[in-house]
Amino acid sequence: MLTFSERRLATTAELAARLGLPYHDTATVRLLTDKYAQRRRLRERGVDPVRSRLLRTPDDWAPALAAVGLPAVLKPACGEGSRSTHLVRDAGTGAALAAALLTGPDRETALVLEEYLAGVDRTPFGDHVSVESAVADGRVTHWAVTGKFPLAPPFREVGHYWPAPLADAERAAVLDLAGRAVEALGLRTGVTHTEIKLTARGPRLIEVNGRLGGFQSGLGRLAGGLDPVALAGHLALGGAAPRTGAPQERVVYARAVPTPAEGGLLTGVHGVADALALPGLDGYETRVQPGTLVQPGVGTGELAVLWGTADDHRAMVAVLDRALDALTYTFADGRTLRARDLAAPARPAPLDR
Repeated sequence: MLTFSERRLATTAELAARLGLPYHDTATVRLLTDKYAQRRRLRERGVDPVRSRLLRTPDDWAPALAAVGLPAVLKPACGEGSRSTHLVRDAGTGAALAAALLTGPDRETALVLEEYLAGVDRTPFGDHVSVESAVADGRVTHWAVTGKFPLAPPFREVGHYWPAPLADAERAAVLDLAGRAVEALGLRTGVTHTEIKLTARGPRLIEVNGRLGGFQSGLGRLAGGLDPVALAGHLALGGAAPRTGAPQERVVYARAVPTPAEGGLLTGVHGVADALALPGLDGYETRVQPGTLVQPGVGTGELAVLWGTADDHRAMVAVLDRALDALTYTFADGRTLRARDLAAPARPAPLDR
């Protein structure tokens, strides 16, 4: 049994249990999909003490705030793609957001308020990474550490690359944290995608996902030598963990052009030919066609994805700088937005505690 969909984890686990096939068991899937239950388990097992509280009604806001403090992250207890995820800097805004998310027409059944983890500024790179792991008979093997670009506000992913630019000691600490987290959640088989923040106090856990991470298949095709989709299938069939990881000889990347948070009707895309003429840019993948109405929201979404290879991280940044300046997107309300502006990084939260 195998799924690549976050929303299908529970169904896949139930089917696997009925058929006697290897997969995450139902108790483990709950820990993988319920963000509050996962945080509680990781605290109990001594993996990461991030403060968090569960909100089921707007009345839960005040006690949650008292326990967690500000700044904080407010997000659905179950969700993906940064849906309805907000950075809260003041109590009044947080209370209003909690009430809207729990009582509105598309209301969430539960929210989690958790400690905001302040990353170290690593411009032009992001302050977080993900660890891609294989689990076979409970043994965890890491096959890649994926680098990230700075998030677009508030927490929207805008791309990934192999390998992450980490020093040996920091990479070892990241892998150790990811391994302890996966083991604490009781995973026995399959692939995991663990997101980790790089803070001044060392790596801190964002969350563990019981599926293949986004863009991993495409990065694997560019890098060669390891196919993440085939690896997931191999593990599902009872195969052993990989003996080698993702290739490290060159940098491969997938850089997204995010949708505008305010939405709008896309009417035109300009500069694609100029971008594709740049050395090292291997492909431009359209995710939203002109004539499409982009819905507003704070979740992760892409107008397009730029795929490419580079000799090193500096070369990757240089070609993407030129590509993001070349690409523009027009909307029916008269806006013309540069890809660079759409992908502008989020402003760091103030540390007021």
